[in-house]
Amino acid sequence: MKEDYTMNLHITKSKNAESFYICRSYTKANGTTSSTIVRKLGTLEHLLVEHGPTRDDVLVWAKNEVKIETEKYNAEKEAKTVLIPFHADRQLDYDKQAFFRGGYLFPQSVYYQLQLNNICRKLKQKYKFQYDINAILSDLVYARILDPCSKRSSYKTASAFLEKPSYELHDVYRALDVLGSECDLIQAELYKNSHFLGKRNDRVLYYDCSNYYFEIEQENGCKKYGKSKEHRPNPIIQMGLFMDGDGIPLAFSLFPGNANEQSSLKPLEKKILSDFECQKFIYCSDAGLGSESIREFNHMGERSYIVTQSIKKLVKEDREWALNKQGFKKVSDNAPVDITKLPPDDTGLYYKDEPYTTKKLQQRLIITYSPKYALYQKAIRDKQVERAQQMLNTGTAKKNRKNPNDPARFIGTMAITKEGEAADIKSFLDETKISEEAQYDGLYAVCTDLLDDGVGEILKVSEGRWQIEECFRIMKTDFSARPVYLQDENRIRAHFLICFLALTIYRFLERKLNFKYTCEELLDTLKSMNFAEIQEQGFIPLYSRSVITDDLHNACGFRTDSQFLTKSKMRTIQKKSKGKE
Repeated sequence: MKEDYTMNLHITKSKNAESFYICRSYTKANGTTSSTIVRKLGTLEHLLVEHGPTRDDVLVWAKNEVKIETEKYNAEKEAKTVLIPFHADRQLDYDKQAFFRGGYLFPQSVYYQLQLNNICRKLKQKYKFQYDINAILSDLVYARILDPCSKRSSYKTASAFLEKPSYELHDVYRALDVLGSECDLIQAELYKNSHFLGKRNDRVLYYDCSNYYFEIEQENGCKKYGKSKEHRPNPIIQMGLFMDGDGIPLAFSLFPGNANEQSSLKPLEKKILSDFECQKFIYCSDAGLGSESIREFNHMGERSYIVTQSIKKLVKEDREWALNKQGFKKVSDNAPVDITKLPPDDTGLYYKDEPYTTKKLQQRLIITYSPKYALYQKAIRDKQVERAQQMLNTGTAKKNRKNPNDPARFIGTMAITKEGEAADIKSFLDETKISEEAQYDGLYAVCTDLLDDGVGEILKVSEGRWQIEECFRIMKTDFSARPVYLQDENRIRAHFLICFLALTIYRFLERKLNFKYTCEELLDTLKSMNFAEIQEQGFIPLYSRSVITDDLHNACGFRTDSQFLTKSKMRTIQKKSKGKE
């Protein structure tokens, strides 16, 4: 039986004074009653001065004070105070873990909203294995976000989570084989489940490719020597990635390091059309993945395309039109503008367009001009010209044909002969070459089959390509997707699937936070959200509360920033992060 408390106003009268008190009365478990004075309000004489002028006025005030004190007491009663004894002379127990990582709880919230646990359940039913593939996959994904490392080290990282692994290390490698073989299924199911987190912006799909190197020197399977974007002398594997208009990954595929990246698009896009039931979208990519064949492919059905176009590769007539400074309009209001008279500090964007017809396609060629971009390109080129001059002065000019931005491209040579003597080679700064490149400053070209859409909307879609470049940067840098140490083809696919899932979950978490924070800010915060276990009674947060932690808690629907979290409360938080409460 609980003790029953009530708060009341108690008034005592003596010969000379009338006194007011707030008392707390309570009934004990044995049925007896008792009371204690909480606060003396004062005598009537003194209270009349501040709360009068009449005794009734004092009574009204006093009763309100009882109400306030009752509310205060109830609030204090609900707040749990935990007293834990510590002993200055008692040593720590051997091998007793006291440090726990809790930042995974927030990616975990997204993981379960995407119902990846249900996808794993289907895999378990199919393969009938005994280990918990959902626990393995989720831990590998969380570890990739918080502390990217090898699969063995990821197991150690997961061992520091508030929820310890329910599997052994050898189970991880077994699971990788299954995850690799079911990579396409997992992607398709993930896309369908992603609609539970809100409507996907799949009206626009961005596509790009990158490559990842291995810590080996021998070619094998998809590991081939090819054109490395990081200029490393290692075998590489290439990844093609589709991303939606919000910067959230959609699907990926892997292909050999020596294959032409253009050949990667159609198989992956066909998979999206069939398995993802995604039929109507604008395909957007750079010029390298916007060949005539790819444009024709994305002109079919309900699809269309917006791709960048190399001005230098246009036929002579179109190139001369593009380089002509006449006929430009301001993007914001379509007002005609003479771009030759714009001030150097102008920040506007200007365009002109014309029909651009090839053998099979009716297209639209849009040329844009940005004074700000022109200044940027000129500044870069001026530095390269300066380096080229230094090469001439020191006699160290040597062209790197593989690097289109090599300063040595501005160095020309000529043979000077004297009658009857061998020719001498003279190097010089090629002003003609410098002038040729300068005429492209500030210019940018886009080609599309959207003949009736506004230029502003088309350019806005094209500008969104930076997000897919950021996706690759996050995977490579923040999630350490390379170098790849695995050898088996299935396990290699599983590795990139884990990186893909980590990126997808991270992007959805960013969206929950309205993209308010940089990748560095958000990841550093998640990595800092650790806890110390105190005498097996509960946990103390070891991180600093901030605006970011508040936003994370609000977005995910639970809080870990109490001064002390009992074990029971932490279990409740873990359940909430999995959508179970």
